[in-house]
Amino acid sequence: MTQQNVVVSDPKSGINLTIPVKVPVSNSSALFTTAAQKPPPGPGSCITISRKTLLEINGNNSARINSWVESMRASSPTHHKSSPALSDDLNSWMVQHPSALDMFEQIISASKGKQIVMFLDYDGTLSPIVEDPDQAFMSDSMRATVRKLARYFPTAIVSGRCRDKVYSFVRLAELYYAGSHGMDIKGPSKGSKYKKGAQAVLFQPASEFLPMIDEVYKELVDITKSTEGVRVENNKFCASVHFRCVDEKKWGELAQQVRSVLKEYPKLQLTQGRKVLEIRPTIKWDKGKALEFLLESLGYANCTDVFPVYIGDDRTDEDAFKVLRERDQGFGILVSKTPKDTHASYSLQEPSEVMVFLRRLVEWKKLSLRRQFRIRRQIEEMKASLRN
Repeated sequence: MTQQNVVVSDPKSGINLTIPVKVPVSNSSALFTTAAQKPPPGPGSCITISRKTLLEINGNNSARINSWVESMRASSPTHHKSSPALSDDLNSWMVQHPSALDMFEQIISASKGKQIVMFLDYDGTLSPIVEDPDQAFMSDSMRATVRKLARYFPTAIVSGRCRDKVYSFVRLAELYYAGSHGMDIKGPSKGSKYKKGAQAVLFQPASEFLPMIDEVYKELVDITKSTEGVRVENNKFCASVHFRCVDEKKWGELAQQVRSVLKEYPKLQLTQGRKVLEIRPTIKWDKGKALEFLLESLGYANCTDVFPVYIGDDRTDEDAFKVLRERDQGFGILVSKTPKDTHASYSLQEPSEVMVFLRRLVEWKKLSLRRQFRIRRQIEEMKASLRN
């Protein structure tokens, strides 16, 4: 057996991959696509074979990469022009996941007598998805809305981003921040009127992985530097490989590069988001666990009078949606213009609708407090008149 670097040509997708395979020496000439080609002189040389032939020789490698490419496509849907079939699918999906704006009164009714706690994803929820992740700024109007929201409800930002990066975008000290998919949590620097207890919140369950993540980040930067459009981001407790600007024909090659790095790090795992591959520690911690930790930090661990609301657009937010369903408390809202499998109860189409929903929530709370104030004042006036 000799090892050759094989260029895999997939005519269906147009993807070319270079994959090392073990080839019987006696049969090496049978791999060539044309009779004019000659066997390479030795290990390390390149030959070109068809995808079908490769599957026969080393099917596991090809199938694995192909599976990842399909998974990358599935997690990063392309929004095509509307058609009757797509409209029917969306309408059917909306029956199961109606607009949170249309169902606002029902949502408020379900929260009656309970403390609403808000959990918000960042990218795609508070800010639009952009090609350059460093330019994912939230608008001033969204920031003002979230600031008002935090006056009336405990509010947390839960993101796959590094906590410091998310804070630099949001710049609101009164919020809770859970970065790196909840592996880096910190409470409000201004303090919180909602928290039952004076102890500061700081939780980092994956601290031991920091040196490893730094190593992987540097290796990923080096191995992907020749891939046009790729962006590698160090999110402290996880590393993110953004492929939004990468030609789809290069996705298979990129997936192979990332997997080749991870082979040396069995304590890390590869997950996916919207046009991003994420390398995270293999600990049992995610956005759902972060939600539960924050509820406990706020004093609502085993309370029935709490109503958590989680708004997010990414596959990683499903962990939080699932927790809310299992707790049978509150609900999740998926931000999406296309039908997706989700544990969320409601939907919103884009960040602009998220802002409208948050504003309605603030206005409802303000009116509710005003009514309570008037009622208390009327009761006090009645008591005073009775005393006189």
